[in-house]
Amino acid sequence: MTDTDSTTTGPLVPEDITADSPFTLPGFFDELTEGRLIAARCTECDTHLLPPRPACYNCGSRAVTLSEQPRTGDVVSYTSVNRPPSAFEQLAPITVAVVELDSSARLTGRVAAPLEEVAIGDRVEFRVLDRESVDIDPDLDLSYEEEWPMHVFEPI
Repeated sequence: MTDTDSTTTGPLVPEDITADSPFTLPGFFDELTEGRLIAARCTECDTHLLPPRPACYNCGSRAVTLSEQPRTGDVVSYTSVNRPPSAFEQLAPITVAVVELDSSARLTGRVAAPLEEVAIGDRVEFRVLDRESVDIDPDLDLSYEEEWPMHVFEPI
């Protein structure tokens, strides 16, 4: 699915969900690889779902639409991961934040700043990174993660 505007309606029955659907994690990452940060929005309760899901986790409705998201937002929570998964061990400590995008969708990700330089309310910008530019051990990826893009929030 390449049409990701607010008129794109989500799958209404489980059979409509395919491996390349943007309502699945692999489909979400496929869209991200193409440069599109998409979220689903429930048309019943207005909850944003990021990554997109075929049903709203707030009210259970399958009436969801897809839309491209802004890449800027505010840090609403953050922490330091001192013992990350093996592939990221050399990056420790890692600052991780929950960011509320300007659309009100929330996404968790690594922040490109030390913990002591991050605060609630800080403005950040979402960036997709070239996997080879991130200092991780590719031998520790799970097979299905090898092609998934990496992302980071950069302070602005």
